[in-house]
Amino acid sequence: MGIPVREALRVGAHLVKQRLRRREKFALTLELEPLFACNLACAGCGKIQHPAGVLKRRMPVEQALAAVEECGAPVVSIAGGEPLMHPEIGVLVAELVRRKKFVYLCTNALLMPRKIDELRPSPYFSWAVHIDGLEQRHDESVCKQGVFAQAVDNVREAQRRGFRVTTNSTFFTSDTPASVIEVLNFLNDELRVDRMMLSPAYAYDKAPDQEHFLGVAETRELFSKVFADGRRGGWRFNHSPRFLDFLAGEVDFACTAWAIPSYSLYGWQRPCYLMSDGYAQTYRELLEETDWSAYGRGRDPRCANCMAHCGYEPTAVLATMGSLRESIRALRS
Repeated sequence: MGIPVREALRVGAHLVKQRLRRREKFALTLELEPLFACNLACAGCGKIQHPAGVLKRRMPVEQALAAVEECGAPVVSIAGGEPLMHPEIGVLVAELVRRKKFVYLCTNALLMPRKIDELRPSPYFSWAVHIDGLEQRHDESVCKQGVFAQAVDNVREAQRRGFRVTTNSTFFTSDTPASVIEVLNFLNDELRVDRMMLSPAYAYDKAPDQEHFLGVAETRELFSKVFADGRRGGWRFNHSPRFLDFLAGEVDFACTAWAIPSYSLYGWQRPCYLMSDGYAQTYRELLEETDWSAYGRGRDPRCANCMAHCGYEPTAVLATMGSLRESIRALRS
């Protein structure tokens, strides 16, 4: 199952608008990081390795909204850090929903009980809860026991209140086709989340665990086995079908990281959410003054094993929109 129809139609209209304006580069989704602080210290994450003074900072709501308006993306993913630690997260989400942006609030779910009353169910708002496996596997990934059980309980409470809930799962070399299938079946059939996202782990330079990041060949082998025997069609994914084809090695794409830009306390991050080669002060500066030809597999060694959503989902979406056959396939999925 692919991206929800309402969101897919909005993104499609946005793409057509950019094409009519003959824009080669534009934003589809904004990765918004209003803080870097987190209440967990996951082994595979490099986002909390900032100076203590930076970890105490919180982006003003007005600044965050200005970045959203500047890039014009129809979808906003609020990440971090843990965004529920932001004291005005409810205000920020409400303002984005009022602007009819599709908002995904990325969270480890631990603080949901404290913040859930500040938010309202909406077709434009989704919790995006990070679940990296079943109980033992997930708790090992986040380096703290009991997190999986709390996350599952809090997801069920959000569902009871009428919220849309999606999940985001990152997989490492320690995962097997069987373990991936097991967690996807749990999320899809037992927890019954609305949609699921998945990603091979990206090798953050500052991540404590540097031994378990997947390479391209390993990623393709893993997901080709996970998707075998028609299983893929029974899961509710929040991805375009072509991106899932890409993960399984059925098609290859170039990176289009400019379409999912990252805006944080430092500004517009070059070249993407996962790498940091400096910051631009405006989205236009990011587009026009970044040497995009220097990035991607075969160009920058840091990109050699990357198959992350932020670089390749937009390419898959563009490929889908450029093909009548793939567009029909996406709408039917």
